[in-house]
Amino acid sequence: MNISEFMHEAIALSRERMNENIGGPFGAVIVKDNEIVGKGWNKVTSHNDPTAHAEISAIRDACHNLNTFDLTDCEIFTSCEPCPMCFGAIQWARLGKCWYANTVGDADQVAGFDDDHFYSEFKKPITERTIPFEQIGREEAIKVFEEWRDKSDKIEY
Repeated sequence: MNISEFMHEAIALSRERMNENIGGPFGAVIVKDNEIVGKGWNKVTSHNDPTAHAEISAIRDACHNLNTFDLTDCEIFTSCEPCPMCFGAIQWARLGKCWYANTVGDADQVAGFDDDHFYSEFKKPITERTIPFEQIGREEAIKVFEEWRDKSDKIEY
């Protein structure tokens, strides 16, 4: 397959699952060595899970299928430019490249998915964000980080 065919697969998943009323119009596939190793589609409404976006579902599927949490040698094809949450997941999975079809502007203007709120929240100081954040328990929690730092048998990620 070529890159256009992989993108077609992601878009086809978005259409198929949307028409099955599984979730929103988003699909993604993950490719390694010219083979699809993970598939995902938006499952937010069918799973009552706001984190069940197409990209995250595809990452979970690929990691399961490849038995790894590191997708460095893989690329993701997604029907829409990733939201901030999915962008973070793509970074954590260390995907080699992200191919996308629709833009976040298309998602907003055509389909009514507005991510601007999230982008603006990132720019605000933590004390000015819409959802209040308050620190508590650092003295206890920092000890766990110190234990992790000193752990000799940890699996780095």
